[in-house]
Amino acid sequence: MKRVIVSYEKLTASILDLLIEEYPNGYDHSDIISFKNAKNETIKAVEVKTDDTLYLVKISSKLEQTMEDYADDEDSFDEINFDEEFE
Repeated sequence: MKRVIVSYEKLTASILDLLIEEYPNGYDHSDIISFKNAKNETIKAVEVKTDDTLYLVKISSKLEQTMEDYADDEDSFDEINFDEEFE
């Protein structure tokens, strides 16, 4: 399985979808993994998987806000009643 480290700046809609699906109520301390990168810096991340890739998404305050905003946008879209819109 391929492992990919993703920072906030490189998030795609598909990775955000995976994050929201995996952590619908947000992530907590038990979901966070820590590891050292090639520069011996400690990285904290949450992981999401597809069939062939394990994404390690770096933790940041921007990530939390982006997940919340993205989930709110999806919820707003789901609430639209298209039948009423076109009557």
